[in-house]
Amino acid sequence: MTPTPSDAMPPEPQGVIERLSLLDRFLPLWILLAMAAGVVLGRQVPAVQGLLGGVQIGQTSLPIALGLLLMLYPVLAKVRYEEMGRVLADRRLLQLALPLVWGVGPLLMFALAWLCLPSEPEFRAGLILIGLAPCIAMVLIWIDLAGGDREAAALLVAINAIVQVLAYALLGSFYLSVLPAWLGLAGQAVSFSMAAIAKAVLIFLGLPLLAGYLSRRIGVGWKGRRWYEQRFLPRIGPLALYGLLFTIVVMFALQGEAISRDPLTVARVALPLLLYFLIMWSLALLLGQRRGLSYPQAATLAFTAAGNNFELAIAVSVSVWGVSSRQALAGVIGPLIEVPVLVALVYGALWLRPRLRWGGGQVEGRP
Repeated sequence: MTPTPSDAMPPEPQGVIERLSLLDRFLPLWILLAMAAGVVLGRQVPAVQGLLGGVQIGQTSLPIALGLLLMLYPVLAKVRYEEMGRVLADRRLLQLALPLVWGVGPLLMFALAWLCLPSEPEFRAGLILIGLAPCIAMVLIWIDLAGGDREAAALLVAINAIVQVLAYALLGSFYLSVLPAWLGLAGQAVSFSMAAIAKAVLIFLGLPLLAGYLSRRIGVGWKGRRWYEQRFLPRIGPLALYGLLFTIVVMFALQGEAISRDPLTVARVALPLLLYFLIMWSLALLLGQRRGLSYPQAATLAFTAAGNNFELAIAVSVSVWGVSSRQALAGVIGPLIEVPVLVALVYGALWLRPRLRWGGGQVEGRP
């Protein structure tokens, strides 16, 4: 497809949000109901916490792991892997994404953690670990819902996953012990397992990515692209949101009692997280728009910059400080704040789409 120059772009159809499916349009309501259902389940049926958390993949509950895999497969099955060359040809997105994700993001979370929690070293460490790893799971859902560029999203997720395996341990040591020492602040000596990090990345990205790639290759080769995109994808598409809602119910069932018992702790950890999501998303979207990215590219950049890999942060916190540590609790609170905030930002992106001037390279005709 030939990119459409920004000054000749066709007007965006009115009522973007109104054109969403019933499931998509009322997603905030379904998420609130899923959160409430999880809290009620965890409070009223205490045994469910032992049942849901008793079987784990690494440090992650098996039901949560299954929910994440169910959530990611339909999104990765939609990716047109044959178009990766298009993404690589326009280097503006990568030139913006990598410095934002691996430079600005960790520094911003470090600053917010120290500013908001100066006397809470455990929570502070948990937040810093969250800021070190961009999301490689739910971010694909937010990008898809916001009408982002799926091919660019898949490429950025793959790059970020590789960097996580190679650099997370080094970055953790730097931001928790080296940088605080340089600034005259109290640091923490920590050690991380690269094998555990690689395992988490393989499970939560590698498996659904392989399944999505094989589905497209086999489906298009067997029945043709038209059948695959117009018949197969619409059938499996709702599974992503069903997986998301299931995952939210399980997360709140596992942690709902602790959160409702100590809401002040949740609020203290939530504030720097809320500021982080809003600042990173707004900064990335603005930079993308100013650099002439298309709306799908800018939306992909914004949600990639704002999302974090809480599964990895929780796994590392549990392995270093223990399952009942405050560092791990900070990691658990993270997605509970991220989910409603990023859902709101999805609607914010859709609202801004027809109201701002975007660059060329619009990706149209997505199933």
